[in-house]
Amino acid sequence: MRILHTSDWHLGRAFHRVNMLDAQAGFIGHLVATVREHDVDAVVVSGDVYDRAVPPLAAVELFDDALHRLADLAVPTVMISGNHDSARRLGVGAGLIGRAGIHLRTEPSACGTPVLLADDHGDVAFYGLPYLEPALVKTEFGVEKAGHEAVLAAAMDRVRADLATRAPGTRSVVLAHAFVTGGAASDSERDITVGGVAAVPAGVFDGVDYTALGHLHGSQTITERVRYSGSPLPYSFSEVDHRKSMWLVDLGPEGFVGAERVDCPVPRKLARLRGHLEDLLADPRLARHEEAWVEATLTDPVRPAEPMARLTERFPHTLSLVFEPERAPEDPDVSYARRLAGRSEQEIAEDFVAHVRGAGPDADEQAVLRDAFDGVRADEVAREVAR
Repeated sequence: MRILHTSDWHLGRAFHRVNMLDAQAGFIGHLVATVREHDVDAVVVSGDVYDRAVPPLAAVELFDDALHRLADLAVPTVMISGNHDSARRLGVGAGLIGRAGIHLRTEPSACGTPVLLADDHGDVAFYGLPYLEPALVKTEFGVEKAGHEAVLAAAMDRVRADLATRAPGTRSVVLAHAFVTGGAASDSERDITVGGVAAVPAGVFDGVDYTALGHLHGSQTITERVRYSGSPLPYSFSEVDHRKSMWLVDLGPEGFVGAERVDCPVPRKLARLRGHLEDLLADPRLARHEEAWVEATLTDPVRPAEPMARLTERFPHTLSLVFEPERAPEDPDVSYARRLAGRSEQEIAEDFVAHVRGAGPDADEQAVLRDAFDGVRADEVAREVAR
């Protein structure tokens, strides 16, 4: 069986101020063409179909078009909801849509109930694990403490228990939306940290032939059988070095055989430029970026006049302008943002406590801070679900 693994479409999302709907429609067309060209037997979409719980109408219309085109191919598709999706909204009509071969898996309680597809070698069981927000599903899975590893492990226990009841030789594919240890993040994924921990070990998914992951936007291999497809389009300049693609995964009679990447069309290249404004405007080596979407970081000691207007004369698709004046490391005016770069909310809060009190928080106080951040995050997710 040949499977096409994709995820993180984020329909309705813009790239800075650029509307990406046409590019997203282009990707859907590419997806359909890939299914035909490579004789794909099943498509899996591992979450974040939409960019937000209540997507704009144009994004809903594009998703509707995608569903019709996939159904017309007569190639089964399995989709799960991600942390950006409203599971309830995405799952509306799942029973009816399933009759057309589009199988939406958005209910945590159904993790152990597979979509069964067959090839010449027997059944392949596809288990959909939608994004599992620990605070909202810990009761469903009977875990004492809310955490990503605990709820995913419990969900996978259900998967393995069901698989054990299937005919010998039944192969298995799991779709999951999570941050797995070893994955490389970018600036465009929403934080899903709980209890100070975001990542779960890849070993959670042991016992299945292939795990199709979503959430991280870079295509990457965690293990041979555990992979991220990444997003088909860039959604932040931190993805400048990404190769946007999907995975073509082959299952033989004994299970996983191999995977190869299929590149996705990218509407425009990305470029991150850094230096003094006059140097950026004059450097002939930068000519190759003149048609790219550009993020320019200006390091001039004094902010130059009309920097964006001057940049766009040479780089007309400049979308982001950052100022980081060159200063000595000991300069007290080094920007607050630079000092906070790469630090978690928990670390920033602990540093604030140390600054105010003269000593950092002890273990109990750290736990209070973690619980506070987790509570706020859980409330935000609950509000999204209820909308």
